[in-house]
Amino acid sequence: MDDQPTADLAELARQAGTTFILALFVDLTGKPCAKLVPVEAVEELQNEGVGFAGYAAGAMGQEPKDPDIMAIPDASSFTPIPFIKEGLALVHCDPHVESVPWKFAPRVILRSMLDRAAAKDLSVFVGAEVEYFLVDKDEQGNLVTADRSDNAARPCYDARGVTRMFDHLAAVSTGMNSLGWANYANDHEDGNGQFEQNFAYADAMTTADRVITLRYLISMLAEQRGMTATFMPKPFGDRTGSGLHMHLSLWQGEEALFPSESDDRGLGLAPLAYAFIGGVLEHAAALQAVIAPTVNSYKRTGAVSTTSGASWAPRFPTYGGNDRTHLVRVPDNNRIELRGGDGSANPYLAAAGAIGAGLDGIERNLDPGTPGGDNGASRAALPLTLLHAVEALEADSTLCGVLDAAGPGVSAYFANLKREEFFAWHSQVSAWEVEHYLTAF
Repeated sequence: MDDQPTADLAELARQAGTTFILALFVDLTGKPCAKLVPVEAVEELQNEGVGFAGYAAGAMGQEPKDPDIMAIPDASSFTPIPFIKEGLALVHCDPHVESVPWKFAPRVILRSMLDRAAAKDLSVFVGAEVEYFLVDKDEQGNLVTADRSDNAARPCYDARGVTRMFDHLAAVSTGMNSLGWANYANDHEDGNGQFEQNFAYADAMTTADRVITLRYLISMLAEQRGMTATFMPKPFGDRTGSGLHMHLSLWQGEEALFPSESDDRGLGLAPLAYAFIGGVLEHAAALQAVIAPTVNSYKRTGAVSTTSGASWAPRFPTYGGNDRTHLVRVPDNNRIELRGGDGSANPYLAAAGAIGAGLDGIERNLDPGTPGGDNGASRAALPLTLLHAVEALEADSTLCGVLDAAGPGVSAYFANLKREEFFAWHSQVSAWEVEHYLTAF
């Protein structure tokens, strides 16, 4: 697990004309942490990494007394981004403590899960749909859509809304394509001010890196135009929330393992694919704590409708064909789409959780039932709140094992972190409470 790719970071930086490198990692909440390293120190960065006080960085399982986290760059993730700042690049890093990969680091956790899959001669490919809102604040400090003309009742795919945001969307698209990500679509989503920009699928680690990179790029490019890009799951109570849908497939070398020419259930899937789906559905409640990890997440999955007419967020652990009402959609026989994740998800943990649940389904040969809405009749609804999801996580040894893939104690730390987040929110007095209770008694 300590082995790093043989790519030479110094040579990559020289070829790209890089003058500064963001050495970047994320904490358990997905917060991007980085130091700006001048190219003159690239050899030191490559050979020794760069140090961080882990407690100050965020949710990294450390206390102030603990030794530094050393972020060791993965040179294969080197990404020149001169369209943000001339001469700038970033590289994703694997945090280490005292020369050992740090068990609380999301990238280290995902790498551990991919090692488990590789031990079964399986490789995992993932595609991700990154949804977000472009917002601003009005004179009173209220959150509003950045494009004030984006007020249609049914704004999804609106050509005018896309065109008004052309400069931003084109800048993001051009940036992605300059990096070889194969951006193939940019669209207005179902909420006013909401957009999605798609790129080609890749191996699970590469896709998770790209989700983090893309969030950074979208945020910076929006800021350059006086807007704020938010990946908050539900910034507006009456609008569709932002998902992080993941498309997953298993491979053995060059052979795709999900398709089958003979399938009595009609989706064209192999038994292995159904077992994988069975694992995802079996662990769906606990998985929500990982793929929908904030208080706000459950305003999205709990919504029954929006101003546009639908919430598009699953409420039950069901699966089916090309039907967006399910937790697991099967758009074709090459992949499955997990629709429970949202914009606050840490992509490394989300991918690791989905892989761990699916592998458990394969190991136990779990049967997901018949495709369609009735297959969830015997399963409880997805968790109503973050607290319910945390409780489900703590009771699920498989998902706890995913978070503990690189070492014990991470699942307990994560569960406690999220429980404290729930109670911090719960302790606040809201406008709803004042409105309903002030003179009610």
